[in-house]
Amino acid sequence: MTDPRTLTPRWPSPHLLIDGQSVSPVEGGTLCVTNPATGERLMDAPAAGPRDVEAAVVAARRAFDEGPWPRMNASARGRMLRKLADALWERREEFALIESLNNGKTFREALKGDVAPGAATLAYAGEWANKILGEVVPVDGPFLTFVLREPVGVVAAIVPWNYPTSLACWKLGPALATGCTVVLKPSELTPLTAMKLGELAREVGFPDGVLNVLPGEGVPTGEALARHPGVDKVAFTGSIRTARRLLHASADTNLKRLSLELGGKSPQIVLADADFDAAIDACLWGIFGSKGEVCSAGSRVLVQAQAYEGFVGQLAERAKALRVGDPLDPKTEMGAQVSPRQMDTILGYVASGKAEGARLLVGGARDTEGQKARGNFLQPTVFADVRAGMRIAEEEIFGPVLACMRVTDASEAIALANATPYGLGASLWTADVARAHALARKLKSGVVWINCFNEFDDAAPFGGVKESGWGRDLSHHALDNYLECKTVWTRLPKG
Repeated sequence: MTDPRTLTPRWPSPHLLIDGQSVSPVEGGTLCVTNPATGERLMDAPAAGPRDVEAAVVAARRAFDEGPWPRMNASARGRMLRKLADALWERREEFALIESLNNGKTFREALKGDVAPGAATLAYAGEWANKILGEVVPVDGPFLTFVLREPVGVVAAIVPWNYPTSLACWKLGPALATGCTVVLKPSELTPLTAMKLGELAREVGFPDGVLNVLPGEGVPTGEALARHPGVDKVAFTGSIRTARRLLHASADTNLKRLSLELGGKSPQIVLADADFDAAIDACLWGIFGSKGEVCSAGSRVLVQAQAYEGFVGQLAERAKALRVGDPLDPKTEMGAQVSPRQMDTILGYVASGKAEGARLLVGGARDTEGQKARGNFLQPTVFADVRAGMRIAEEEIFGPVLACMRVTDASEAIALANATPYGLGASLWTADVARAHALARKLKSGVVWINCFNEFDDAAPFGGVKESGWGRDLSHHALDNYLECKTVWTRLPKG
């Protein structure tokens, strides 16, 4: 891996991408994009307004209704996606540098946990383009009846700031593979790699209007897309609050389909017979990896009573020793929170944990040592003796704050694990794998990891239950988000 401090960032063109053209916003203005580690301005990105949304949707609509993309051979679409994947992979360090500077995560995390997986997702989706099969239905009577699976149409893909490249690719891969056209709206905090991804799509030869990129403020731009009657589907990753706005906007217009990957309060259940070294390592990086700004972050650790004090004590010591600092320094283990607002939100949860009686073991404050005083740095934070009902036990913090809870047995652990509105991820740590399989069935969670945590693969679906979302990203299941079934009946002649 190249030392990122030797690299020079190649910023994207400060334009929207609409109908294959780089254009300035008609009415939206600009977004000041800053470096979370220093507070310095990186560049002014364009901010799309309602008229820009209209132009982008019209372009995507035309590309879908009249253009070559949904009509070309499926294998040709797959090759185009592979070209985009290869181009992203070849320029992965360039993208990772921009991602690290824009998001505040370490260059290593941006490269290995964001940009490289994004390229892999595009490549995986490309392989599915010519494997979307229909079916023949053996109905009663003299009929040939078959089911076609057709692209849903124009997709508004709205993605957040924590994994800007990979989450964009989670939407783009299956949407484009199925023949849909897309308007991609990145977060106003981290629009730069999405803008560069749009440039790559133009370079490798995507037809005009197939991929449009609209940076902009969340409410005016995102809600305009959700309300637009020319959009057939919204694919969203983000907060429950925003998801509710999108649902209302869709209900008020054309009842467009939505797939939602939302928040989490993922528990890591550590039973007394677990491999403590492996569990401690997973619990540490499960919350402090990518600064805790992860929807599936292991923000709750539920430890069986006889192992509790020793386990939590070791975990706190490991957290205290983490190196927080310059995201471009290869020795840094945790970077800067994405924005001052997010940092203040996290500190508000820390204050509530203290006020409600949790025992603060490590951290709990800004890290203002040296140059870090200029940025949004926080100390890795561990609370012990957290109880059900505390805000830090039940609400998504989206930051490097770990809530440790004592449980008497596996039954209590399962009950506590399920006692939140969320159901995205969960893990079980025990030497008894048969028991773990039985317990996994009782967890109300879209993903369960046994003796591991936050493992991902493009072949395995990811998504939540309850208020953690609808639908699945990754794997062939993600294709279903972007396909409609059409049943065709043919009466056969007698004889």
